[in-house]
Amino acid sequence: MNKIVWSQSEASMTAYALVEELQHYFVEKLDTISREFGENIPAQALQWSRDKGSHGGGIRLEMQDDTIFNRGSVNISQVHYDDHPKKNLEAASAISTIIHPLNPYAPSMHMHISWTQMRRGGSYWRMMADINPSVENAAHTQSFTRMLQKVSGTYYAEATAQGDRYFYIPALKRHRGVRHFYLEQFNSGSFQNDTLLAQQLGTAVIDTYCHLLRESIQYTYGEDERVRQRHYHTLYFFQVLTLDRGTTSGLLVHNENDIGILASLPKYIDADLLLSWQDLVKKPQDALLKRLVMCLGSGIVLVDEAMKKGLAEAVRSHYRQYPEALHLQASGDVIAPTVQNHA
Repeated sequence: MNKIVWSQSEASMTAYALVEELQHYFVEKLDTISREFGENIPAQALQWSRDKGSHGGGIRLEMQDDTIFNRGSVNISQVHYDDHPKKNLEAASAISTIIHPLNPYAPSMHMHISWTQMRRGGSYWRMMADINPSVENAAHTQSFTRMLQKVSGTYYAEATAQGDRYFYIPALKRHRGVRHFYLEQFNSGSFQNDTLLAQQLGTAVIDTYCHLLRESIQYTYGEDERVRQRHYHTLYFFQVLTLDRGTTSGLLVHNENDIGILASLPKYIDADLLLSWQDLVKKPQDALLKRLVMCLGSGIVLVDEAMKKGLAEAVRSHYRQYPEALHLQASGDVIAPTVQNHA
């Protein structure tokens, strides 16, 4: 295992400490749910390194209790270029997590909080949180909404408007989830205040989601609900791999964490349903969808680690052939130059 070297700049150290704290807090709560309602199997820690650790890396904690989770991981990372003064990016620290519960009545949840430290000014936070049910529960949506309103205050309207734009799927004329929060390139002018907002948002999202998860994993469900969940997971897969700018940027910057970046993908996908959407997708993204389906095959498919590696390479190959297609990806109010920052 490579020894990871972390950035020593004060802001980056503060940001990494925050995402590490949120990771441990979330996983402790998820492991407690496994003890109380499942098979008491703790999350497994997996490490990856950037350039053999000299430019950072990350730690992924994967949920192992398959009586509770379809898929789930809580990832933290930091990539830095302290020894490359010509690069625009000095360091980027992030927590990115997606939980897909086994029970179709339990909503999926995605959260991303990151600090990007630019070498010559323009540093910023990125904060995202969204709830994604297979079977919507109005009370859950209201609870998640009230939490976001309380913690974000005057930023709520801006963040939800950006989130609704970012997570809209034009080909299917619908959103990925039911409540989306997104602040891109956020910097109020006070690093201390913004760091506090990031910490409060992360903690509130974790607390609220774990409460909803505890309640809903006890609901009884049947085959109809399982089919609805699989259809929704296919939609989730579609949005992540054809529209999600963060996922694509991560895959294009390097290939050292493909499995971690694609940890957000649900376990089973309906490849035939996915293919049925090809004619609805703008060119050249229809070609990307075709590549993805070729990786999957047909019918109900298990998305394992080998398949994730193939999917990651399919995405990279597509954008090498069609670099202009990056303009068709999702965005809020602004587009962060993530790939260029690493050049």
